[in-house]
This record gives sequence, C-alpha cells and structure tokens, in this order.
Amino acid sequence: MADFCGQSFVDDQEVEELLRRFESCELAPSQFKHREHLTVALCYLLRLSDGEALARMKQSLFRFVEAHGINPSLYNETLTVFWLKRVRAFVEAEGGHRALAELASALASECGDSRLVYEYFSKALVDSEAAKKGWVAPDLKPLDF
Repeated sequence: MADFCGQSFVDDQEVEELLRRFESCELAPSQFKHREHLTVALCYLLRLSDGEALARMKQSLFRFVEAHGINPSLYNETLTVFWLKRVRAFVEAEGGHRALAELASALASECGDSRLVYEYFSKALVDSEAAKKGWVAPDLKPLDF
C-alpha cells in the first residue's frame, strides 16, 4: 500500500490512486492530511467547474467521515471553499502545462502549510457556526488570489 504522505508524487498514477482510495474510503484518516486534501481538490478543479468541485468535495468528505466514524460536525464550509479558491488560483497561475503529479507536488510545496488560512481568517471566525455552515468572508484581510 502506498504511503501518500511523502513530499512529491512519483507519477500521475499515484495521484489517481490517492483520489480513488479517498473516494472509495479505503484511505485511512491518518493518510488524509492537508497535502492529500489539496491533491483531491486539484483533481476535482481540473475536471469540474468550481461549483461542481465544491459539491463533489463535500459529498466525498461526508462519505469519508461517515465510513470512518468521524464526527461530521468537523466539516467547515468556509475552510473548504477557501482552499478550493486557493487551489483554483494555483491552477490558473500554472496554466495547465505540467503533468498531474508535477502539479500536485508543486501545489503541496506552495500551499502545504494549512495555517495559511489564518492570514485571512481569525480562529474565532473559522470556528464559528456560521463558517462551518456556509462561506463567510475573511475578517483579517481580503483574499488576494
């Protein structure tokens, strides 16, 4: 079984296998960290519109948390939308001239610090019920991507 928590993806097949194992809930929660969230978002945004990618991400996340007995109230719409917007900006800046594995590795390198969100949102806002249930605009600085 591949360990998906490494720094770079070897090839496109490894990225596709991560996506498959996430969507089929074969991936253990311990193997689904920030890097893997970003990679799934990348795959969805390369194949779907932004709205479809958000719907697919939500559906897949809820199926994953249910399959693994994770509390579904941990889902946060604002965080999900923030990272989809950030990944979309990355994709647009890249121009789509790289292989999927190279894109996923570059994305992880550029956006691998999950604390980036706190440049835009206070912890109190991120933790609010409003942010969990729907998109809430940043309170520290506007999105600059």
